[in-house]
Amino acid sequence: MGRPRTPLLDRERITTTALRLVDEQGEFSVPQIARKLGVQTGSLYHHVDGRGGVVELMRERVCDAIDGGTLDLEPWDAAMAAWARSYRSAFAAHPRVIPMLMTSPVRAPKVLAQYERAVGRLLAAGFGKADVMNVIVALENLVLGSALDLAAPETMWELPDDATTPLLAEALAAAGPARADAAFELALGAFLAHCRGLLDG
Repeated sequence: MGRPRTPLLDRERITTTALRLVDEQGEFSVPQIARKLGVQTGSLYHHVDGRGGVVELMRERVCDAIDGGTLDLEPWDAAMAAWARSYRSAFAAHPRVIPMLMTSPVRAPKVLAQYERAVGRLLAAGFGKADVMNVIVALENLVLGSALDLAAPETMWELPDDATTPLLAEALAAAGPARADAAFELALGAFLAHCRGLLDG
């Protein structure tokens, strides 16, 4: 029998399968990926460094959707705002992978390179070395929390009737369907205003 024209297994297929499993069930295992791909579990280890390697492949895939070119915009705060919006959009597409990525060390070279660019952008803007990672991590917390908010049910507050919590009912009605976007922009604006204060201080 001749060898198949298309390989049964490669890093792209492993990543796609793992991400699909996480999107569906919030978790994955290496044996699950193997079953989905119709191969032996041991075959995967020729392509990835165990579970941690799969997590990093997923991190790379999600982060590929972040537009790193936004970091070249001027001025620095416009660059960070555009990067944050792109970052949020990329992770909002796969919200169930966020807890997994937030609790494992970043090792993927392509992702580390994007962090390097962000650090360089903030240093060039005048931020002190002691502040740079605090700014980036705080921005990530804002972005990832908002990405999870986008994945939340449209109705997060189930009111038995408007009479019980009339103020809350009115506030929810006034917020409208774009509440998550408006909340993100409010938080992002406040965050950047605080960062400008760090430069002026």
